[in-house]
Formats: sequence, structure tokens, C-alpha cells
Amino acid sequence: MKNLDRRKFIKKTSLSAAALAAAPLLTRGAEIASERPALGQYMGDFAAPKLETVRAAFIGVGARGPGHLKFFAGLPGTEVVAISDLYEDLAKKWGEEAKSIGKGERHKKIKLYYGDENKWRTMLDETKPDVVFIATNWKNHAPMAIEAMNKGAHTFVEVPIALTVNEMWDIVDVSETTGKHCMMMENVNYSRDELMFLNMCRQGVIGEPFHAEAAYIHELRFQMEEQERGTGSWRTPHYAKRNGNLYPTHGLGPVAQYMNLGRTEDNFASLVSFSSPSLGRRMYAEKNYAGDHKWNQLDYQGGDMNTSIIKTGLGKTIMVQWDETSPRPYSRLNLVQGTKGALAGFPTRVALEGGVSGVTKDHHSWVQGEQLEMLYEKFDHPLFKRLNDATKDTGHGGMDGMMMYRIVECLQKGLPLDQNVYEGCFWSAVSPLSERSVASGGAPQPFPDFTRGNWKNTKPLGIIS
Repeated sequence: MKNLDRRKFIKKTSLSAAALAAAPLLTRGAEIASERPALGQYMGDFAAPKLETVRAAFIGVGARGPGHLKFFAGLPGTEVVAISDLYEDLAKKWGEEAKSIGKGERHKKIKLYYGDENKWRTMLDETKPDVVFIATNWKNHAPMAIEAMNKGAHTFVEVPIALTVNEMWDIVDVSETTGKHCMMMENVNYSRDELMFLNMCRQGVIGEPFHAEAAYIHELRFQMEEQERGTGSWRTPHYAKRNGNLYPTHGLGPVAQYMNLGRTEDNFASLVSFSSPSLGRRMYAEKNYAGDHKWNQLDYQGGDMNTSIIKTGLGKTIMVQWDETSPRPYSRLNLVQGTKGALAGFPTRVALEGGVSGVTKDHHSWVQGEQLEMLYEKFDHPLFKRLNDATKDTGHGGMDGMMMYRIVECLQKGLPLDQNVYEGCFWSAVSPLSERSVASGGAPQPFPDFTRGNWKNTKPLGIIS
């Protein structure tokens, strides 16, 4: 009896200690999940007034920015009015490139801003663009997007949309109060397979989706060679200082749209996250750089592989992985499991209950390789069929050009964008939430509802023709 009482006492006190230890974490979780009062109109299905000519300014033309500028400048009804970059050579190079694309007619009055961290602010004041494209280091995304909207411009931001949950709330508030779009440019949503899978999910081919797997597994250690300017110069310290999933949206964006999250049916609820040890970046630095090199002065804390599990309001699950360090082929996983079958990527595969007529007998075999041609013929997304010939030679297999085409098309026709501001925030929120969960030993972290409950009234993304 004494032993039993002792066990009960230990169990009770252990649970109490655990609860006390977790209390600060739960409190902080509640703080980041709390809703702010709405200050303006809901932007879920927002359609801005038509822009006959879309006048655009570009901030950052180092890595991703030039591609966006070229695709935009080549579309009818567009005008590049300004370019801002920290470096003079980049601003001048891409200013001349834009003029040549416009054949001296549409983009002949481009103003250039460079040489100072705040020149982009002057650019906004002087040129008053209709839209601003932001492709800078991550820490500048939110401040630049907020300022651009406040100055009257629709804003399109490279991934992630922001680094902190508070920044994401600020973006939502400013978008709603100004009535200006703020779209995170998740280009993977416009890849052929992702578009086809969306179409198949909408047609009920795999039944009710209930689980997905998403990733960004892409070995990028070579970027550490960019030490004074370029992506590696500012991204490498993120890998060292932060421990979580730092780049979730390429894999997560498409599967979230397959599952219709944040639109009518379901929404993000919570996340748990774990990281592996931090090994690869330190080993790479030690092998390739002198002992006193700045990369060998960093204390690498970020795990090489992060695995997070998202739970939705309806109890559906999404595994999201991130690894930009380990030697391994590129993968976004891109898997969605439904009650009648599964769609998977890398390599592209399809398995359906009862099989695929003429190819497989049941769900124990994948349709893959050349066998997929019949599925592409039947289920290729209408948007891909319409735009592939015009965009296939653009970046990332055509997805970059297709995304830009749709941005301009929606602005010119006064249509809602394919990705709203809330989706950019939900998808990007995985980063700070995963960091918090890893730091707390995998404790669940609640998602903020950036829509303030309005996701229930937001139309599903349609199959755009």
C-alpha cells in the first residue's frame, strides 16, 4: 500500500512539475494564436479594381528578382517604372534589360535607385507604382511589403512572406486597412504536377484527402561561397542561429491547396516539430574554409533535417520536412493520400483503389513513368494547357512565368488572386512555430487564425481555365 501511494505521489508531482514547466510555453502559444480585432475589409476573395496598365517597381534584382522582372516586362499591358537594389551594377544591368524587352516603348522611363539601404523608400514616394515586387533577404520582406501597401501599391513578396508571427499579423492588418493585395509568390503552385494533382483532388479522383507529405529537400551548401553578396551571405547565418523548418512553403503551399486549407472546409490548427542534430554545415565549413574564416566562427545550432507535423481542425495531418544541407537528391515529396488513392511526387506516381483502367489492377501498384501520359492527357490542369506554350521557357520549368502571367492577368481583369494574403501567412508561419516547438521539446504550437474565422466563408480555389 505504501509503494502504491508512493507511485501515485511521484506520478502526481511529476505531472504537476511538467505542467508548471509547460505553462510558459502554453501561455506564449496562446499569445501568438490570439486574434487581433479586424481593422478593415476581409481579403480572402478580394478583387481589386482593374488595372489596364500595370505599373511595377522591383526591389531586389540579385537572385530571384531578375526573373520576375523579365517575365513581367514581356507581358502586354505592363510597364516597369523603377528598380531598386543595394548594388549599382545590378540596378543598371536590369534596367537596361527591361528596356530591351519593352523594345524601347513600354519601359523607357525606368528610374534606378541604389547605393543605400533606404533608397527603396524614396522610390515608392517618387514613382508611386501600382505594384511592387520584393525579392530581397528574408528580414526585409515584411517591412518592405507593409510600407509598399501603405504607399498605395499591391505587393508581391518572395517566400517566406515574413519571419515572425507578429510581422504576419502586421501584413494582414495593413492589407485589410489599405485594400491592397499582399501575395507571397509561391511559384510551385504553378508546376505541372501540382496543378494536375489539384485538378484530380477537385474532381474527387482520390476521394477525401486526409493526409499529405510536403518538403523542401535541396542541398544548397554551395551557396556558402557567396560570402560578401548573394544569397549565401545572408542565408548562412539563418542556418546557424535558427532551429526549425526555415523554408516550408514550396512543399506546403500545393498540398494545402489540395486539402482546401484556409478556405471553407478546414484550417490549420497546431504543429509539433523536431530537428535532427546540426552536423552538415559545420563539417562543410571545416572542410572548405580556413579555421579563422567567418563560417567557422558560427555556432551552428540549426538541425540538418527538420520534421514537423501539422494537425488541421478536422484532424487531418501534414508532414513537412526541410533539409538544405544533406547530400541527397532534390525532393518536395508532394504526396496527398485520400480515401480512394494517393498522388505522389519525386518521382511522379499515382495509385488508385481498383487500379487505373488499362494500366494497374489495384492500388498496390503505382502508375508512373511513361504510363502517366494518359493521366496527363485526362487531368492536366486547364491553366497549364492554356499557358504552357507561352511560359515553358521561363524559370523553374515554366512555373515562374505562369505565376507572373496569372498575377498580371488577375490585376488587369480585376479578379481575386490565386493565393491570398492569409495563405502566405499560414504557410510561412510554420517557420516560427516550428522553432518554438523544437525549443520546447516538441510541444504543440497553435496556429494563429489570420482570417479571424473568415476562412469558413472563403471560396475554394477553383480550377481556373
